[in-house]
Amino acid sequence: MSLTEQINQDIKKAMLSREKEKLEALRAIKSALLLEITSEGGKGEITAETEIKLLQKLVKQRREAAGIYTEQNRADLAFIENFQADIISAYLPVQLSREELLPILKDIMAETGANSIKDMGKVMSAASAKLSGKADNKTISQLIKELLGS
Repeated sequence: MSLTEQINQDIKKAMLSREKEKLEALRAIKSALLLEITSEGGKGEITAETEIKLLQKLVKQRREAAGIYTEQNRADLAFIENFQADIISAYLPVQLSREELLPILKDIMAETGANSIKDMGKVMSAASAKLSGKADNKTISQLIKELLGS
């Protein structure tokens, strides 16, 4: 079942159970998917990789907004943003833990021949391609810096 079909089913369930906050998050996903599909570059369909990137973008937007609301002492709005981010995150693949990432990053560093912080770009590009959707680029970057000894 495609992500769009899954979202449509979940929207129906949320409407029937009157889950207003969950419905807002699901409609945001559906809207973003439809925009991507019908955009000029879109070909009427969307790849799984693009879906993952889109969901990650939506989660990141919600988390950043929640951070801003928290700074402005608006816990009520921050709660809503975090709730929506959690709903959207449920459609993402399971993120790899730090312990799972370390051996993968060490292998990538060995493949690229990286041994100093100057080689971080090579390692980051290879890691981003290999771990797309499985780990956050911010986490990957921090681990690479630690491994390269910045």
